[in-house]
This record gives sequence, C-alpha cells and structure tokens, in this order.
Amino acid sequence: MNFKGFLCALCLCAFSQINAQTCCSGGIPLSNNIGLSQEDKGTIQIGLNYDYNNLNTLNSGSKTLNDNSRLRITHSILLNTNYSITNRFSIEGLFTWVNQRRKISQFGNENLDQTSGIGDAVLLLKYNFPELLGKQSNIAFGLGTKIPLGSSTETNDQGIRLNADLQPGSNAWDIIYWTSFSKNFSFRPSLTFSSRAIYRNTGTNDTYFDNSSYKFGNEFQGFISFSDQFVLLKALTTPSISFKYRNARKDKIDNFDLDNTGGNWVSVIPNFSINLKSNLIFSTKAEIPIHNNVDGTQLTPTYRITTGLLLKISSKKNVLQLN
Repeated sequence: MNFKGFLCALCLCAFSQINAQTCCSGGIPLSNNIGLSQEDKGTIQIGLNYDYNNLNTLNSGSKTLNDNSRLRITHSILLNTNYSITNRFSIEGLFTWVNQRRKISQFGNENLDQTSGIGDAVLLLKYNFPELLGKQSNIAFGLGTKIPLGSSTETNDQGIRLNADLQPGSNAWDIIYWTSFSKNFSFRPSLTFSSRAIYRNTGTNDTYFDNSSYKFGNEFQGFISFSDQFVLLKALTTPSISFKYRNARKDKIDNFDLDNTGGNWVSVIPNFSINLKSNLIFSTKAEIPIHNNVDGTQLTPTYRITTGLLLKISSKKNVLQLN
C-alpha cells in the first residue's frame, strides 16, 4: 500500500471512530406515540402507524454543518392498543418493529449498516380526571414502563456488534411518567387546546458489548397543540398543529458521560385526520425541526412523517345505548 492509500485508510478509520461516538435522534419513537384518548368503559382502540424518520442534518451545538456524508433512516411499524377498564381508567400498550439504516459516504467509499427486528414495547396505565380544572377541561396522569423486547446484540456484515443507537432494543427497563391536559371553549366547542408531557427515566444495559454498561440519557418531551373540527365532503376532519420540545441528557457508558450525545430540540408538527367511518380514523403528520442545540456534533432529524389508522371498538352495552 502506498503512502496516499495508507493516509486514506487512516482517515476512514478515524472517521468511523468519530461516527461511532456520535449519537443522534434516531431509534424507535416510543415516547412520541403513546397517549391514546380516554373512551367509554369497555372501548378498545387499535392503532397501526408507519413512522419514517430521516436524519441528514449534522449539527455542532446549534450550528448546522455543511456535511451530508452521513444519512440515518429509521422505518418503524407501531401498533397501539388501548382498553378502557372504566370511564376514567385505561391501559395502553405500544408494540414496535423497526428497521434502522446508517450510511456513511466518504472519500468515494460508502458504508451501510442496518438492523431490523422487533423493538422495545411500552405499557402505560392512565387515569382521567374530567373537569378537575374547570368546565370542558380534562387532565390525565399515567405511569408506565418500557419493556426491552428487542435485540441489543445485532452485528454488521463483518460480524462486528453495532453500537447501542443502531440496535432494535435497549436491553434496559425504563420508567415512564405521562400527563396530558385539554380544554374546549364555549364560543367554539370543537376548538381544543391541549398539552402533553412525558418523562422517561432510562435503565441501564449491564451487558453492553458483554462486559460494559450503557445508559441512554433521561428524556423529557413536552407538546402544546391546537386543533379544530370541520366537515369536509361529508366527513369529519380534524386539522391540528403542535409544538414539541425535547430534552435528552447525555448517554453514559460505564457510568461516564458519552460525548456527542444529548441536547435540546424544538419542532413543529402539522397533523391532519379524517373519519373514514364513525369508528375509523386516518391520520398523517409531519415533524419539522425549527431549532436544535446538541452536545458536540450529532446527526439531527431533517424531517419525520407518521401516518396510519385508528379503529375504535365500543362495548356491546355502549352500542346498544347509542342505538
């Protein structure tokens, strides 16, 4: 090998090491997709969504770098189920399948790593307090856990185990705290203001690369939303817009902070849903970043799209009452 070839190989090796230490906002959107509405006792809700997350923006702090050599794409299939045990108390589950791809293009070479498989799941218990904070208001609280169903030991084509952020699962149990608030207005009952907050206290994978430990940073997400309802071509539609703030602490490996992880993200989420039938809703939404401030240098989302169907099945008793 000549000196020029050796230098290119050395640069590639250094680049790969930098990338291995650079985290991003990829992975399965667990906290982002929990919190189905509270319905009458006995109602079952089943939601099936496809989530596409494109990360092709490289940030250093709040500055966007002119570098598109790294691309991260996550495809997720999300199955939400919710059962209303009473008019106020419900249980919700979120089950996932994920395909994650990371492509690095440098010096005329292209490297692709990807994993596919069942991801981690979420189980959430929720209790509803209607009109606790005034007329036409609603507040709910939830407590749940993330269940480590997915594999955390996937390897690339060369048999080398991939880093934690590219694994389908985390091999760690998390505790999830959830709350939501909504308010309708007497001057227009269909107009709704709502907010939602989720805090995820992450657990530790004590068998990371067999003899190390890895902990994703604790995470907070807050949403503020405005929605209204209109009749369009004889179908009930609900356009809405949400603003999302996400804060993630630094990851830890062997109890030491990991550089190039953690940060703050702000995004806007336009959403549109339409009632295909009285109990079947189609929805689609896009998440568009408007401000990022990350620790070190990280890939951050360029855009995210989620679309799917929600089916509501009422109990026989409720159906008879409606008839």
